[in-house]
Amino acid sequence: MERTGDKLQYFGLKGMHNPFLIEGMNEALQRIAKAINNREKIVLYGYCDVDSIIGMSIMLLVLKYLNADVEYLIPDDFCGSYEVNADYVNDKIKYFGANLLITIGCGINSKESTALLKKLKIDTIVVDYHEMCNEEDYAIVVNPNRKESKYPFNEFCVSGIVFKLCEAISMYYQMKCVNKYLDLAAIGTIHKCEELSGENKIIVDQGIRKIQNTNNYGIEALLKLKSVEKVDIDEVRKLSEAVVPTVNAVGKMDNARIIVQLFTTEDSYKAEQIAKYLNNEFRYKGDFF
Repeated sequence: MERTGDKLQYFGLKGMHNPFLIEGMNEALQRIAKAINNREKIVLYGYCDVDSIIGMSIMLLVLKYLNADVEYLIPDDFCGSYEVNADYVNDKIKYFGANLLITIGCGINSKESTALLKKLKIDTIVVDYHEMCNEEDYAIVVNPNRKESKYPFNEFCVSGIVFKLCEAISMYYQMKCVNKYLDLAAIGTIHKCEELSGENKIIVDQGIRKIQNTNNYGIEALLKLKSVEKVDIDEVRKLSEAVVPTVNAVGKMDNARIIVQLFTTEDSYKAEQIAKYLNNEFRYKGDFF
């Protein structure tokens, strides 16, 4: 029997709302569950900023935990656009053998690309907070800022929305470990949101506690590299600034993908080496995103 949002009990943190109140959440969960259960190829597509990279890292960790067949893609062309590049659909996503594309923090108004994806029989889920200009049937959209949304809070960055999606996934698969990803969600939220209120404040408060005892090797490596002893908002902001992707002399993003590797690796030595590499990039390059 298919389990939908209204049949699943929410045991989230006090002050957090049921993720299925977000428009599109139930449809997104059903499509993701189908892809996981049938071992379909899932491709994550992100934007080259810290918030999107953190959101992608959370999504990747949860999908890997559930043994999904998943790849990820961050375009290295720095164009400042939050839309899905149609050339990447043709040149890369199609050749991954993707059955499902999940965009993280981008793609909300990518009418041309989502129509192309539909033509290629690649289903699309858009996880985003940007304003939606066109209501199209080409994609499932998870966005608390949609006009018809009944969700009580709409100030999330994409890290927070991804966490809400992962809460929904955890309810479906009865995962008890989803709150451990609040460490990453807090880093993304602190980096993106100037004011912390509502669920953002809960994510940050609880995330800081998780960071203090994190089992994420990437976060551990950054804490060690920056000699952080007391974890607070200011120190976490420094951690987020340490993973801002850099732009090279020809306008290409040098290290967005490697930042995802930092936060998703299961090798502590590799995490330390990536953190040192990023620290050197940050110190010696003058042109930053």
